[in-house]
Amino acid sequence: MLDEFKTFIARGNVMDLAVGVIIGGAFGLIVSSLVEDIVMPIVGVIFGGFDFSNYFLPLSSNVTATTLAAAREQGAVFAYGNFITVLINFLILAWIIFLMVKGVNTLRKSLEHKEEKAAEAAPPPADVQLLTEIRDLLKTR
Repeated sequence: MLDEFKTFIARGNVMDLAVGVIIGGAFGLIVSSLVEDIVMPIVGVIFGGFDFSNYFLPLSSNVTATTLAAAREQGAVFAYGNFITVLINFLILAWIIFLMVKGVNTLRKSLEHKEEKAAEAAPPPADVQLLTEIRDLLKTR
């Protein structure tokens, strides 16, 4: 059983997945910072200088706080501002991933096209040319 586990872990797919998860987590933090520290302040200025993250509706009469963190401590809240921030975060992340996949696909097509051109342009090896000439001579007899 231990040998099977070692074989499973040593597979390339498992290692690739682990690397992808780690890089994805770090990339998620970068996108979160981009949204929270750069995009949302600009959006706030455009829409009158407010911060979406503290927009909420209290679902309990006990909630009297003015910030989302304090309101959550007092009771249930409908945090629609935080949802808007997370939604923008998702859209930015999805757009970046789309651009990355599109770039990789373009690069692959370019490389495939170059390989096809190289295969077409390359003359056949000398032995193949010689055999072709022999075949053509035999056909004429």
